[in-house]
Amino acid sequence: MTAGNHRTMTTTATTKATTTATTAQAAPAPAAGPGLVEARGELSAAVIRALRSGGPPAYAPGSVLLADPWGEDLHLALYLLYELHYAGFDQVGDEREWDPDLLRLRQGMEARFLHALRSELADGPRTVEDAFAPLLVEPVDLSGSLSHRLQTDGELWQLREYAALRSLYHLKEADPHAWVIPRLTGRAKAAMVAIEYDEFGAGRADRIHARLFAELMADLRLDPTYGRYLDQAPAPLLATVNLMSLFGLHRALRGALVGHFACVEVTSSPGSRRLARAMRRCGAGPAAERFYAEHVEADAVHEQVVRHEVIGGLLADEPDLEADIAFGCAATVLVEDRLADHIRRAWNRGHSALRTPLPGL
Repeated sequence: MTAGNHRTMTTTATTKATTTATTAQAAPAPAAGPGLVEARGELSAAVIRALRSGGPPAYAPGSVLLADPWGEDLHLALYLLYELHYAGFDQVGDEREWDPDLLRLRQGMEARFLHALRSELADGPRTVEDAFAPLLVEPVDLSGSLSHRLQTDGELWQLREYAALRSLYHLKEADPHAWVIPRLTGRAKAAMVAIEYDEFGAGRADRIHARLFAELMADLRLDPTYGRYLDQAPAPLLATVNLMSLFGLHRALRGALVGHFACVEVTSSPGSRRLARAMRRCGAGPAAERFYAEHVEADAVHEQVVRHEVIGGLLADEPDLEADIAFGCAATVLVEDRLADHIRRAWNRGHSALRTPLPGL
């Protein structure tokens, strides 16, 4: 290397370093995570105190075993602990994600929730065929379908409530399912990545599904800030999000996560078509309609890929996971039915399905 070349490379390196430093200084700080919310019982209070203080969670011995596995307290506590693996919380250190005391508490609550799921599904399907066959045929009677109700006679305030509830997942759409990718191989992995690529915008930030949902919320005059409606989300909604986090964070439950993902994709297209019509009928706005319209076509394709390639590939590699895939599908139907029942009961009484109603437009 000549001296001239050395000086040129040194100058270039210095310029790059200076530019990088200047860019780093000028770049805004990362956005803080959402704030913590009010507790709903002993377990969620213990988690919130621990996150605020930096200390271990303090709770009475046996309180986890006595907790309602479907209740507000357990599901808020679980949601808060799972959220440490997503965006975290404002003024809570990132290192708390793997805090052994918090993980020990989480493990106990997960066991309680899983036991409730398995007990409810003791007579549930054990094969992929038995789990998915009922989902592949559109029911003749749609009177129990929440999306059908919203399509036919839903009101704008109900669409707003539905979007606020679903924002706890849709603002991080596809994130929980991404955890399964390193746990798959071959056909299953390739197909899963292809579907997730679409979910994350196929290389375009403006097409990421979480961003499309934020735009839907703006059309409905909702606050699209991540985690904004956590305090208003009831336990049946939190259970739907906690289920996919539970499956996603445990390699032992990878089959259940694939079953969950497949169930969502198989059932998404018809429901999304009805919700797009509901948004159009109520004049919710173009972005509100676009989010669901996007899912009609995309998820119809995804359904085929996930059933034949993701599930088919996983069963070819690990046939012993079939019962887990069926369980994941059945558990998804169970928690979604519980949420739909909660919403229907509230609306039938003329009440809000949220813990506190949204402010009027």
